[in-house]
Amino acid sequence: MAILQTVIVTLAALSSLSLASPTPEPVLNSRATCTNPVKRKEWSAATAAERASYTKAVLCLATKPSRIGLATTLYDDFAWVHNKLNLRIHGVAQFLPWHRYFISVYEQALKDCGYTGNAMYWNWAADSAAPASAKVWSPVDGFGGNGNLTLTDTFTHCITNGPFTSLRPAYYNNDTIPHCILRDFMPAIPQASPPLQEMLGFAYTQAIVDEISTTNTNFGTFHGELESRPHGAVHAGIAQGDGDMGPITSPNDPIFFLHHTMVDRVWWLWQQADPTNRLNDFSGTEFGGVTATLDDVMPMLGLATDRKVRDFMSTGVGASTLCYTY
Repeated sequence: MAILQTVIVTLAALSSLSLASPTPEPVLNSRATCTNPVKRKEWSAATAAERASYTKAVLCLATKPSRIGLATTLYDDFAWVHNKLNLRIHGVAQFLPWHRYFISVYEQALKDCGYTGNAMYWNWAADSAAPASAKVWSPVDGFGGNGNLTLTDTFTHCITNGPFTSLRPAYYNNDTIPHCILRDFMPAIPQASPPLQEMLGFAYTQAIVDEISTTNTNFGTFHGELESRPHGAVHAGIAQGDGDMGPITSPNDPIFFLHHTMVDRVWWLWQQADPTNRLNDFSGTEFGGVTATLDDVMPMLGLATDRKVRDFMSTGVGASTLCYTY
């Protein structure tokens, strides 16, 4: 029972061409209506060259100066902004559209670093039976694997393989603490009743995603279920007690963006199931208990221009800001 309570508390605390075709338009498209959206890929479906280009661009972010006047790098801007906005972007209606915008800002930053592809996602639902063996953790063409408990940096559980071992994120929650990227995959707990599999995979199966998507027919309940259940479980499964995916500076770990792009994909698929009613379905409450509206402004603290929620509700053909599908 104590083990199950620990898992529950952890989840609650954490509560995303054919040759004849024209060139796809930029994902962040503020000039014209989207007519030819790009398609975001699952990491394992990308080519080796696309994966290499992506990881090279992530490393490039750590060589660029801060966009918001910090003494650290552009790479660190994303964790700093996410942390500072914590209560305005988690547990509120804005959770999904804000992170949709945040992913697109990150995607554009990668493109500015030479990346020629589009944002990618990790389909953790497809890998939920054995999440620690997912291709995304490959040290050769993935994000590297679990951290090492015996390797002590500022913290324990530094990653020891993959392309990001040299990265030194500057922030940890509200503190400036340069450190290695930390991961602490939650192990299987066979002695629990019922037994718990590795990385809490039981909490983000395709069946769970389908249940959330079919039983919640309005945004007001859908966004809370998606955030508090599979979204939170993936964070907890990767971080356990000591990983970077645990604190609100979770964008320290590059896997954050593949995770949240998958969260965005689940929302996108839910919208596509009833586009007439769902492309502008936005309800619930914002920070302070204020009733949510499509005209709510999503802050970016200088990382990008503050924008209204309504600008990020649609992403495909006919959208005026974003131009992508899944």
